[in-house]
Amino acid sequence: MSEESLPAGAVPEYAERVLEVAELIPPGRVMTYGDVAEWLEDGGPRQVGRVMALYGGAVPWWRVVRADGVLLPGSELRALGHYREEGTPLREAGRAAEGHVPRLDMARARWDGTGHLSGRA
Repeated sequence: MSEESLPAGAVPEYAERVLEVAELIPPGRVMTYGDVAEWLEDGGPRQVGRVMALYGGAVPWWRVVRADGVLLPGSELRALGHYREEGTPLREAGRAAEGHVPRLDMARARWDGTGHLSGRA
């Protein structure tokens, strides 16, 4: 069944799986789009990104991120508020220009999902 033929309000099975992973990511931590796809052993970063763009509004979308740590264009300030509230590690540039948005500190913020899904260690 394609996305176009789903009943109104229905979410494709792959999207449900992606959203379940997003809900498992602890506050203050992130997974990349590729990490989520690898975790699911299905799809790739683009598929995960599409799911998050279409269906991610009801889950902590700010915890599924680009691998380079750049905040989601168009949602930087909303995401930054969540990151600061949760204590997510950020890379603040020294003497940043006014309006500069920091990046995520991926080395410290990245979560590998240890111990949170059945069958995973």
